[in-house]
Amino acid sequence: MSHYSGPLLTRSVAEALLAARAAGMGEWTGSMDMGRSNGSASLHADDWAWNGERYPYPGKLKDRTIYYWDGEDFSSVSCFSGSLIKLVPTEWGAPTFEIDGIKMLPTSKESPVDDARRKVALVEPRGKTVLDTCGGLGYFAACCLEAGVTRIQSFEKNPDVLWLRTLNPWSPDPDAPSSGGRLELTHADVSQAITQLADASVDALLHDPPRFGIAGELYSQAFYDQLARVLRRGGRMFHYTGSPNKLTSDRDVPNEVAKRLEKAGFKAQLALDGVLAIRR
Repeated sequence: MSHYSGPLLTRSVAEALLAARAAGMGEWTGSMDMGRSNGSASLHADDWAWNGERYPYPGKLKDRTIYYWDGEDFSSVSCFSGSLIKLVPTEWGAPTFEIDGIKMLPTSKESPVDDARRKVALVEPRGKTVLDTCGGLGYFAACCLEAGVTRIQSFEKNPDVLWLRTLNPWSPDPDAPSSGGRLELTHADVSQAITQLADASVDALLHDPPRFGIAGELYSQAFYDQLARVLRRGGRMFHYTGSPNKLTSDRDVPNEVAKRLEKAGFKAQLALDGVLAIRR
């Protein structure tokens, strides 16, 4: 699917547009792509223009919601097909996303892109072939491309998340010139697709699965054995687990993961909010 190139609105952006019109200004300058760039909108009495297209002024918009132009109106970047999935603005510019109200990316202390950049750095992707098991919004992939990866193969199971990516200007587009043909994004369940990958065919791994209660198969010994099979000896993997919460669970997921990875053939240690493992 091609990436959306029209304006994206949040409540604060819409209010700024309307305030500028009310003040009699003929132009408003700001970002319509979640902080990726700035531009100018021409303001008219009944509509406004952006990049040569004219749009009606939006009605009242909700907080914590991003809106795109669907050809007739500004609609929220959200969808429901069993679960409510939506793109959510952050104070950092780059959005996060939620599934049934559960935030999928850490954003309390820094941008989700900066968070991804620190984790990606642990696997040293420059010049390597990287497997990105659970692509999500593609921030791991974007940071790998930025760092000079040779090739990154990314899997994403949820078609609604893939749709969010086409509307998120921070999500890398495999077909964009900036990707240089280095990103391969596949709509598939990695727990099944990995069996088709060749032994020792990747140099590094990034594994950012949904929480254990949603996708337990991605924390299983059988899946970790497959990760060990496709990763060359000496290759690095970062496995996001989140921080253990003893107040709500008796489980220590990071240490459970580390033990299973050791059994699969990795040398594992806790790092950041996950596990860094090296294939023995």
